[in-house]
Amino acid sequence: MNTAPAFDEDEASQQALGLYTRGEGPAREWWRVTPSERAQMYRIAHGRGDQDDLHIDIDTVVDLDNLEAKLLKWRREGFVSEAQRGDELNAEQAGHTFSRALRKAVAQTRTQQHAAETRRAAMPTVRIGNVPVPLGKPNALVPRINAAYLFTNRTRDILEDIVENRRVMLIGHTGSGKTSFIEQVAARAHYGVLRANMNGQTTIGDFVGFWTVKGGETIWVDGVLPVAMREGYWLIIDELDFAEPSILAVLTAVLEPNGRLLLKERGNEIVEPHPSFRLFATANAAGAMSVYRHLYQGANLLNEAFLDRWRVYLFDYLSVDEETEVLLRTLPVLTPPIARTLAAIAADCRAAFAREDLASAFSTRRLIDWAELMLRTGDIERAAGPAIYAKVSADDAALIRSIIRHHVIVD
Repeated sequence: MNTAPAFDEDEASQQALGLYTRGEGPAREWWRVTPSERAQMYRIAHGRGDQDDLHIDIDTVVDLDNLEAKLLKWRREGFVSEAQRGDELNAEQAGHTFSRALRKAVAQTRTQQHAAETRRAAMPTVRIGNVPVPLGKPNALVPRINAAYLFTNRTRDILEDIVENRRVMLIGHTGSGKTSFIEQVAARAHYGVLRANMNGQTTIGDFVGFWTVKGGETIWVDGVLPVAMREGYWLIIDELDFAEPSILAVLTAVLEPNGRLLLKERGNEIVEPHPSFRLFATANAAGAMSVYRHLYQGANLLNEAFLDRWRVYLFDYLSVDEETEVLLRTLPVLTPPIARTLAAIAADCRAAFAREDLASAFSTRRLIDWAELMLRTGDIERAAGPAIYAKVSADDAALIRSIIRHHVIVD
């Protein structure tokens, strides 16, 4: 049965009545719609100038269908009704009010942030990407510093989220540097890092903990999550979109502000998070990257309610300029033209991957490995063998070879 509301012709006609104008001053042009003496008919008049009653050059009567066609034509030509102008004025005023309120709120927020930074200044900090990050205590799990790592402008908000203890998820294609970014921040700030790779083999026991028998005694073994929470490590959950539903369910409570972990298997023991504990996740096909799920077979769809518990950042590959800088930092013997050419090759390969012409991505790690072998062998193709071609299919290797030859002459 059709339950759509009936079309109210009287209401539609009442909404159409009024003055429609465009332009200002002598260039002003207008159409006026008024009721006609005849039922279901409407008088339309056209004129120019500031005074609506002068210079009328059209005055006729039309039916509703004709009027609707006229209204559509007037909208295309830029005529606006008085009601629409009133709505625009109200919206503009509301926008000004909102902007003023927002500027005031931003100023208050910056004052609070400055106070927080002043408090942190009394603590030992390290400046990373122009953001002061409190220092942790050196331990065996602190990653090694990569002196050539480049912190770009895109990372400032993420660094501030880390300082504020937000839950951060980085999404992007494989090899875009999601995990290495977190590790390099931790390396400079002296925080231990634990990683849990959701590769389909990671169980809820590996993640939370399990009972086992050792020396004839039943003991509890903490999983990676409670260990990180108790000791104040940074936990990176790699490829979260491949995690089992049971792991996602456990995470939900921990993702809340000051979230705690309930270990039901240990008589409902509650694990309080250490102040230094930070939780990160990476994913290839979540959120804005879900359109690429077909490239990452087995990835699960993370629902919005779960994603809303994270700050989600789209982490793209470095630009050609940025990657050129990384190559020069890593291998100072390279000249800027050589480094830029290699970075351009990598960018073209990634563009082919995004178009699905290539089945594999092209990471900065792979690019550096190729450049190192090139410096050792002096041969572009020979270096590309173990660094690139042997890692991909024959079809991909052929396409990458053609991209390389587009940029350089291969002997």
